[in-house]
Amino acid sequence: MTFPPQQAERLTCHTQILLDSFARRVGRELIERSGDAEYQAERLFTASFVVVSHGTEADPVLNYGNRTALDLWETDFATLTAMPSRLTAEPMHRDERARLLERTTRDGYVDDYRGIRVSAKGRRFLIEQAIVWNLDDGQGRQVGQAATFDRWEFL
Repeated sequence: MTFPPQQAERLTCHTQILLDSFARRVGRELIERSGDAEYQAERLFTASFVVVSHGTEADPVLNYGNRTALDLWETDFATLTAMPSRLTAEPMHRDERARLLERTTRDGYVDDYRGIRVSAKGRRFLIEQAIVWNLDDGQGRQVGQAATFDRWEFL
């Protein structure tokens, strides 16, 4: 497993929430669902596209980022998962980001997002055709939101 060892069990469970919620909302699989939950967690963590998620706090904190996300945001897992998700956008882009999250909450998912983000080291990049979706625990309780994309350009 390539997760931090102390996080492996939690992240394997969280991966199932990510994958199940994506399939329910979007109507297709995010990755091929072969193998057991640990194998699926490993595949999502090492995927060539970005996957990030945050919780439901008043100021949501990131609780997942796969390896591609960590590379793009130029940070490590511990730092990323201690960061309020609003900090992934520069201050002038945070209102637009908040509108995106409100639209996602209302509609269940958004599949046409385009916006500017900033890495932990201040490097700006434009993401395109991102999918943002609500995460639920399978019982209808919202547990956060997630995003995935495979198109970005450094500015």
